[in-house]
Amino acid sequence: MEITSIERYTIEKVKEKRIAAGLSPRELSLLLGLDASYIAHAENPKYKNKYNLNHLNAFAVIFQCPVKDFIPRLPIPEETKYTLK
Repeated sequence: MEITSIERYTIEKVKEKRIAAGLSPRELSLLLGLDASYIAHAENPKYKNKYNLNHLNAFAVIFQCPVKDFIPRLPIPEETKYTLK
């Protein structure tokens, strides 16, 4: 399964915070108790790693920011259209 636009957005926001904090992908992975390559793989489009809500909450604790910092303010339209019936 491909990474969606909103998942890529979230990954990029975490990467921005990680870089600003001076952490390597390995250091952030280990802070989360994940495999040492997890964050590097999430940041590399060649891999399918992505973050869940528990990850986002942990990032918010680590970076001392709101969880919403990792989520776009407005929806990101995908190719699939959702409609109310």
